[in-house]
Amino acid sequence: MTTHVSVVIPTRDRPQLLRRAISSVLAQSSDVTVEIIVVFDGSAVESLADLDAGRHRIRTLPNNRTRGLAGARNTGIAAASNDYVAFCDDDDEWLPGKLAAQLPLLDDPHVPLVATGIRVLTTRGAHDRPSPARATHEDLLRSRITELHPSSFLFRTADARGRLGGIDEDLPASYGEDYDLLLRAAQLGDIVAVPEPLTLVHWDRSSYFTDRWRGVADGLGYLLDKHAGFATAPVGRARIEGQIAFAHGALGEHRSARTWAGRALRDDWRQLRAYLALIVSLRILSGRRVIAALNARGRGV
Repeated sequence: MTTHVSVVIPTRDRPQLLRRAISSVLAQSSDVTVEIIVVFDGSAVESLADLDAGRHRIRTLPNNRTRGLAGARNTGIAAASNDYVAFCDDDDEWLPGKLAAQLPLLDDPHVPLVATGIRVLTTRGAHDRPSPARATHEDLLRSRITELHPSSFLFRTADARGRLGGIDEDLPASYGEDYDLLLRAAQLGDIVAVPEPLTLVHWDRSSYFTDRWRGVADGLGYLLDKHAGFATAPVGRARIEGQIAFAHGALGEHRSARTWAGRALRDDWRQLRAYLALIVSLRILSGRRVIAALNARGRGV
């Protein structure tokens, strides 16, 4: 039996990458039919009439909600006409069997969200990052579990519009909207995943967030305040404090960087992000250089 899935792809001014992402979604196995909803966020809507969708369907819409990734995702969720909805970023790709491998995991009504492992493509090659098969709310407080990437997310459309509550459009710069969604979903039931790296994540080009450190700092601070569980998860809290410290260091706000690094180290003296933030705040290395070195190895701050 054919399953129908709506796939939301937010985009802005990346036509070639967008077409690569769409092509990978159209290449899903024959027992899945997709409706691709491309949401243009802050750029002119293209018809994409040059693309042959075959048995599938491509729709293009403007973001009619809050500008940014969160509003664009919500615009796509609202427009979805199928029982299942998935995300794919415009600079990422899927392998052909992705949806077919994930869909059976949603037969369990207690599962709110399904992901896959990822293959990170960098300037130095490919790095396979298998995901855990299951993650609890406590797991996600301790660690972001970056293998659970938003380009791999699949869930029921009714859940996205209902008990999951959509994407939080109040998040500064939409930064961390995927982590926020995972934390909220995991309060409803465990996140499950196909560990195999069926989602291709491209770190061989600049991300929109690479140099937008103010949004990173403000977004992560918002998440610390929003999720009360971090109060009892010092290791997870230290991780976010270390990321905030690094963002301040990259902004040249060295006193704030050292303050946040101190908080992180009081919560967890092993928090490496705090030490990286101190290195940046002391001008030993620039934030951009640190990020470039980490990304080349398939890692991030």
